[in-house]
Amino acid sequence: MTTQTNDRHLHTDTSMGAVTLRVGDLESMSGYYSAAFAMVPLEERTRGREVHRVLGRGATPLVRIVHTPGLPTADPRGAGLFHTAFLFDDAAALAATVYRAAQDPRSRFAGSADHLVSEAFYFTDPEGNGVELYTDRSRDQWVRRDGQIEMATLALDPNDYLRQHLTQDALDAGATRAGAVGHVHLQVGDVDVARAFYVDALGFETTQATYPGALFAAAGGYHHHVAMNSWNSRGAGPRAAALGLGDVSVTVPGRDDLDALIVRLREHDIHYDADGRSVRATDPWGTQVTVTLPDLSPDELLTR
Repeated sequence: MTTQTNDRHLHTDTSMGAVTLRVGDLESMSGYYSAAFAMVPLEERTRGREVHRVLGRGATPLVRIVHTPGLPTADPRGAGLFHTAFLFDDAAALAATVYRAAQDPRSRFAGSADHLVSEAFYFTDPEGNGVELYTDRSRDQWVRRDGQIEMATLALDPNDYLRQHLTQDALDAGATRAGAVGHVHLQVGDVDVARAFYVDALGFETTQATYPGALFAAAGGYHHHVAMNSWNSRGAGPRAAALGLGDVSVTVPGRDDLDALIVRLREHDIHYDADGRSVRATDPWGTQVTVTLPDLSPDELLTR
């Protein structure tokens, strides 16, 4: 039986859903995510001049790319996406995906790190969106001190990792190996303002607040489902229409969780839209966050 911590917080079984990216070149970006990250197209729909395509692994949607002609490139110092983090079940699946991404000439490798709670590799896609590929260490290895989960950025040799964990079976499995959106890391103009929205109103709980200029938050004791930093974007104002992040998706187990969220949003005077299966609100910089019920099919995702 699952339980909700209380009406001030998101349900302990909250997870992240497919991230929406607005892109300038549909086929290039779709081809890149397919080749570099072993995703396959699951569903597609046209809305006027926009084409929406969902990609994922197995039947799990991981990213919705929206071809949006005419939009400018996102400001790298503005609010928006820092990276989307794709979580893998084990080291072999992660190593296979890192190897694929590194072999793709369109990838820009941005580093790797041991974060104590996880091991992670970073890339930048052809349109400048950050991507993290990672696997978690067992929760019994996480260190909690003074109500926070200890995280760090330690050296992790990518070549040594591949030598230890890369297998032909994992490479051959490709998109049949499971994957999920583990967390989304955002650029914001002010971390305290972001805390008021993502923690106080949405209901995530702070898990790590000692990094200068950053905040990590999650539900259910996870290390983080969302992170917010102002390293490149301190003082940024509302986002202009641009390529890049279109929507952050959060999944909660039941209707009661949506009802509790609506109460919190009203208490904080935050405008929202609700349709019975989801609640949508925008953060102080105009980033849309959609909190939805589970079992969202690719077709349902495209109707949002």
